Amino acid sequence: MSELHALAEAAGLATRWIDYQGVPRDVAPATLQAVLAALGYDCADDAACRASLAQLADARARAVLAPMLVVRAGERAKVGRIDDPASREYRIELENGAGSVTGTAEADADGECRIGPVDDDGYHRLSINGQTVTLAVVPARAFTVQDLVGTRRLWGLTAQIYALRSAGDGGIGTFGGLAQLATAAARHGASAIAVSPVHALFSADVERFSPYSPSSRLFVNAQHIDLADVFGRAAVDAALADEGLHDEAAALEARPMVDWPAAGRIRLRLARRLLAGFDTLPSALRDEFAQFVAAGGEPLRDHARFEALQAHFLAQQPPLWQWQTWPAPFRDAGSAEVAAFAERNAAEVLFHLQLQWLADRGQRAAQAAAKAAGMAIGLIGDLAVGADGGGSHGWSRPQDFLRGLSVGAPPDALNALGQGWGLTAYSPRALIRGGYAPFLELLRSQLRHAGGLRIDHVIGLGRLWLVPDGAGPTEGAYLKYPIDDLFGLIALESWRHRAVIIGEDMGTVPDGFRQRMSPAGILGMRVLWFERDWGLFVEPTRWPADAVAMTTTHDLPTVAGWWSGRDIDWRARLALYGEGQDEAGDRAARAEDRAKLWAAFVHAGIVTGAQPADDDTAAVVDAACVFVASTPPPLALIPAEDLLGVIEQPNVPGTIDEHPNWRRRLPGAVGTMLDAPAVAARIAAIAARR
Repeated sequence: MSELHALAEAAGLATRWIDYQGVPRDVAPATLQAVLAALGYDCADDAACRASLAQLADARARAVLAPMLVVRAGERAKVGRIDDPASREYRIELENGAGSVTGTAEADADGECRIGPVDDDGYHRLSINGQTVTLAVVPARAFTVQDLVGTRRLWGLTAQIYALRSAGDGGIGTFGGLAQLATAAARHGASAIAVSPVHALFSADVERFSPYSPSSRLFVNAQHIDLADVFGRAAVDAALADEGLHDEAAALEARPMVDWPAAGRIRLRLARRLLAGFDTLPSALRDEFAQFVAAGGEPLRDHARFEALQAHFLAQQPPLWQWQTWPAPFRDAGSAEVAAFAERNAAEVLFHLQLQWLADRGQRAAQAAAKAAGMAIGLIGDLAVGADGGGSHGWSRPQDFLRGLSVGAPPDALNALGQGWGLTAYSPRALIRGGYAPFLELLRSQLRHAGGLRIDHVIGLGRLWLVPDGAGPTEGAYLKYPIDDLFGLIALESWRHRAVIIGEDMGTVPDGFRQRMSPAGILGMRVLWFERDWGLFVEPTRWPADAVAMTTTHDLPTVAGWWSGRDIDWRARLALYGEGQDEAGDRAARAEDRAKLWAAFVHAGIVTGAQPADDDTAAVVDAACVFVASTPPPLALIPAEDLLGVIEQPNVPGTIDEHPNWRRRLPGAVGTMLDAPAVAARIAAIAARR
């Protein structure tokens, strides 16, 4: 083994990986060097690799405890090699104030010392060998649907918030519209709504609207604010009239697609006008805002400052979008220059604090509406795999993130060309050095107003495919993450928030990964198109019970779109075929798959009669929804697009502007669209099977 490969493996970087067809692939040396250098390892030559390896070995030999140790309740925690027996005495101060636990660490045959066990879950304080660290004692698994409702099998829907239509929304769905949908869906028996990510985007650049490329995952997308929630419908309408925006807003509201730039500018303009009268709001609301800002602390302040700074630098000539291109003093969130700018522009910073308050308030109200309407779970949030490196989170906490690397995915069955998402992610070294504080902060921000959380690309908790800047998606490598610790912290936080956890485990899934998810209480995702055995669709009773059952996802064709071949139309138009693939073969395979799917419906006793024509989608959508609802999982999620029989899908992976991603609006008003006779009948059939 070369020094480069030895260093890569010691640093948690895989030198070989297995592709989705089961073929082993070696990572190119140039890729290993680029990723290692980005991780902070000197690997310019063999001598540098040896020196870096020696530093790693020395750090491990010194047995300095990390700021947080994570251990399962009832298990003994490793505390490193402690040669002096007198230094093995320890004390654990319990988080709940119920006292302390003392003892003496016991050494294994190899000299590794262990303490405990401790049975009380929580974040305790451990003192041993002159060090004091946090001992996170975590439950064996996360909070589950069964913990919430026993053996009941629930169903819910998924929805893109921007797609929801409500009167006066100006062309972008709001948290107010989400609350209306929750109330309407609960009336039909739904127990959950899984929503698109609501992470903060870029208020100064409303043309960047992908929910999976946020500025910060700690804060909320201000474009989803329902201004009428605080100011009232009459005040919003008056502001529209005063600004001369009434007709434009009405036109945007009527469109089949979201015009993010136009509608976003109007929403922010109205918010600015209405918030100018903030001091006239009732004192209870003003006090609520003050409490929100105090609770948000430095991270919230930094986000608001970033928003003001980015608007300032975008107005320069030439515009400076990324903070990495700003003048040096402004690249440091804690600099005196940034503080002085914030003081000079206090009103602008205040505006962005107020936007976050309104957005957080709307999200909280939507969850409250869902629970008040009888939903057992309510909202299930969506945690994107990373953030835009040019956003507020990367600016305020650069030490927490990987630099010079982009998260992506190698070629797989969903995308034969591989994917580069242009996102940065937490550095595993930074997570461990920081006592997992960044990860816990993120989890708590997502669970604050939700009954569940979907973790996008959950495989990334174990490994991430990282692509050096400037390289193609295939020129990456997998970096290991401390999955046991992360799973444990998720379990602890899920119990504290009584929130179910779903992991998006699609694409190239490592052997054994799903077997680790299930005992950890994390539900996987099983989608109709992929539940097959020897090419045939698996009957409902044989679907696994440790996952959420779904007809499709936002990245895949709707049932109507799949049956009619609309996804193939898009692949052909956008030339998304990889080597050995073509449109003719795709259409021939789909014709065979239609017959197999209909045969599966017949075999399950859901339909009778001949297979419908390719353009006759209604009966197929009905059958697909009932088929998925008949499966064993404790939760079935049906996308709103399938409940409504929509043909087009929200997103086509691997595209940006070529397909109208994240722009399609749902037909019908959000409060009544589920009441249409055909839709209500479809929902009733789903509910009857759950």
